[in-house]
Amino acid sequence: MLPSLREKLFLDWTYNSKAIEGNTLTINETKVVLEGITVGGKTMREHLEVINHRDAISYVEDVMHKEEPFSEWQIKNLHRLVLKGIDDSYAGVYRDQQVFISGAVHTPPPPFKIQEEMDVLMSWYDGKAQSLHPIVLGAMLHAIFVGIHPFIDGNGRTSRLLLNLELMKSGYPPIIIRVENRLAYYNAYPPIIIRVENRLAYYNALNKVHTTKDYADFIELVAKEVEASLDLYLSAI
Repeated sequence: MLPSLREKLFLDWTYNSKAIEGNTLTINETKVVLEGITVGGKTMREHLEVINHRDAISYVEDVMHKEEPFSEWQIKNLHRLVLKGIDDSYAGVYRDQQVFISGAVHTPPPPFKIQEEMDVLMSWYDGKAQSLHPIVLGAMLHAIFVGIHPFIDGNGRTSRLLLNLELMKSGYPPIIIRVENRLAYYNAYPPIIIRVENRLAYYNALNKVHTTKDYADFIELVAKEVEASLDLYLSAI
């Protein structure tokens, strides 16, 4: 991947992945934090979320380059990086209390069922998932994982890292679930412009998965974002 494109994609990935969870740093502020500069008026947690996400991306790249097989240990390592310095007692450790997902109908399993659910996820990955297209596999892994919600915090960021790890293993650039409206232009005269709210579509598609087990909308959303990232990559070369 071209260095300038890699930098752009990873900045956008970090900014949007933490912004979708409520971090208030702008994209320019995110950039300066990644450069080692502190932004006044922002919390230490917001700074750490950016720094930690950068370190987690580096770990994803390391796993990909070493061609390490996917494991539960990797998931915990990723989460440990995501929550480092924010809540070290729960970093890389499955939750010991019930959680609820704001705005979602689905309720994650109780703490005593998390290990069982994660065992099922890993068995699925090592078995049936291996016959799936990488985009479908990545999308389903993300959706199943976030439905289990195994950690007290940081599940969303971890799930998007896992999704991109799967895509990057197969040669795709990382995708970005954007928190802001994006303009979609369609080839017509005059041009047709549609505002696309990715965050709303993202949450609606996940809710559909968790309430009906229908993955179609979420897989389609991920596929469209793969296409957008590929278009960006092709335009750069």
